[in-house]
Amino acid sequence: MIDTYLMMAVVVLALFFDFINGFHDTANAIATCVSTRAIRPGIAILGTAVLNFVGAMISTGVAKTIGGDIVISANLINEVIIIAGLIGAIIWNLVTWWFGMPSSSSHALIGGLIGAVCFSVGISALNGIGILKIILSLILSPVIAIIVGYLIMHLVFHVCKGFKPAKVNLSANRLQVMSAALMAFSHGSNDAQKSMGIITLALLSGGFIGTLEVPMVVKLLCAAAMAAGTSVGGWKIIRTVGGKIFKMYPIHGFAADLNSAFVILVATLLHLPVSTTHVVSGSIMGVGAAERVKAVHWNVARQMVFAWVLTIPCTALMGAVAYYFISHVFTNFLSNLL
Repeated sequence: MIDTYLMMAVVVLALFFDFINGFHDTANAIATCVSTRAIRPGIAILGTAVLNFVGAMISTGVAKTIGGDIVISANLINEVIIIAGLIGAIIWNLVTWWFGMPSSSSHALIGGLIGAVCFSVGISALNGIGILKIILSLILSPVIAIIVGYLIMHLVFHVCKGFKPAKVNLSANRLQVMSAALMAFSHGSNDAQKSMGIITLALLSGGFIGTLEVPMVVKLLCAAAMAAGTSVGGWKIIRTVGGKIFKMYPIHGFAADLNSAFVILVATLLHLPVSTTHVVSGSIMGVGAAERVKAVHWNVARQMVFAWVLTIPCTALMGAVAYYFISHVFTNFLSNLL
């Protein structure tokens, strides 16, 4: 009976994390098109929510990476460890959202689980090679986004050379609707799978399923939770991503969205989790640098990078503290109560 309640707590927390991830990361899909006024904010948010849901249903490769590459075996962990990791990630997401600072929900989730696992069963339970693969994909993806964004922007400049700026921006404004839609779809295809992987890992470790295959009901629940969160909209982060890194015009927004969607979709096809926040921010930096290096507000960029670097160690600590509280303080409280 207790195992069933713990499993229910895992599912609820994972869906809550997905919901927070949705409104925390809404900026990833719509910040550029809102800042350039290509789409009205309300329409952009609702469209993004729908496309997030559709994107979340196309694959489970990233979910299997999250569920299978963090610990050596699902038998080594339990629901309490997963609950503690989720709590650490949720707290971090809420804090960074409150201050309007773009941070990685993916980093937060990985960090929270690492901290909870290390504190509970020890570092030997971690899958070093799997975690290294995940962290490398999280670190390299924004670097790739900066480089490719810089190249794509130069290519766009070359193609548009000779046309009047007003005509270019008008065409880019229309094209950005499509590139933003592709970005929203790609966001759902990668981010929603992380909670799918966590729930599936918990089901496997608890003996509720026999293999690391994502049940359809889990896919539907996670896709719906992310879509619901996206429909709320994280306006503080939208303002930071959309306007404080680089002042964009439709041509820049189109290039940034197209580049972000390309990088994320490739990662999804390779079953690699990436931080959509990092990828979008990297794309904007690359596009801005192609326009003029000094046009990018590097002070804001440095603050964002600082938050990114802090995410995994901070959430690891939060995950460890959450595990201690749940396994000792909360358990003792329940024992005395009963």
